[in-house]
Amino acid sequence: MSNIISAQQVRSQLGYVELINKLEHAFASDIETPLRQHFDIPNPVSERETTLLMMPSWQVGEDIGVKLVTVVPESYKFDLPSIKGIYVLINAVTGEVKATIDAPSLTAKRTAAASALASRFLSRENSRSLLMIGTGTLSSELIEAHCSVRPIEQIFVWGRDIQKAKQVLKKISHLPVQATVVEDISEAIAFVDIVSCATMSIEPLISGTWLKPGQHLDMVGAYRPDMREADDECLLRSRIVVDNLQGALKETGDLAIPLSKQIIKPEDIEADLFALARKDTHFLRQPTDITFFKSVGHALEDLAAAQLLVSKLEGNS
Repeated sequence: MSNIISAQQVRSQLGYVELINKLEHAFASDIETPLRQHFDIPNPVSERETTLLMMPSWQVGEDIGVKLVTVVPESYKFDLPSIKGIYVLINAVTGEVKATIDAPSLTAKRTAAASALASRFLSRENSRSLLMIGTGTLSSELIEAHCSVRPIEQIFVWGRDIQKAKQVLKKISHLPVQATVVEDISEAIAFVDIVSCATMSIEPLISGTWLKPGQHLDMVGAYRPDMREADDECLLRSRIVVDNLQGALKETGDLAIPLSKQIIKPEDIEADLFALARKDTHFLRQPTDITFFKSVGHALEDLAAAQLLVSKLEGNS
């Protein structure tokens, strides 16, 4: 196996069912992960900063992983994706580099898998429709991941650019679903069981007044404290779960802003994926509950995905 793993290899090798199962096992394991380092660096040709993320994680006696990623919100000016970077997987015993992996594709896969894992814990088992808000790289991955854990039959896609939304439909054309582009989020929400949102919005895109009992919200964007995808009413009407409590309280405006205003309190967050995977918390959903999952990303997810990927390429799984 070459120790340089391309985006194409990541996409072809990592199937969602096995990746979701791998993440659930990882959240219940002894993997250690310090809080990621997050630096905002002025960008002289953009209105918004370039963000540098450094995300280490390790499993004693097994592997060390480090991801270096840049996020450039206005990358469209350069006709480039907003997320770029590399992932390095290292043997924790010998110190040997086992693989270098395309980070954006790995990030997309593990992020979507984490959302699907949360959906498996939180959404109604008979959820059959999904609204995807956002048209970036993650959108088609999130749709496919959610379809792998719930019997989704109907997909709606919203984006500020209708042509980009139509491109998302092409990317998911292999799925056995009916897919439609929509122009109004508030109207589409009335028809769906699951709402997934992955954008770089500063202002909330979803109003809590639009929600209906029984829905599940999968909030993936808003990776900075000044970004929001959901308004205060969404949180007040929902049962809140995050991927990791430590990061979620500080890194995303979807939580940090309403926490700072005392709209919600830290104890309003019922669990994170660690507690659910380890069965420290048993989440019992009532039919009318609205559930709200906030993903901020966690280096454990990258390490687990990289381990699965390398194992598959080596023929060990």
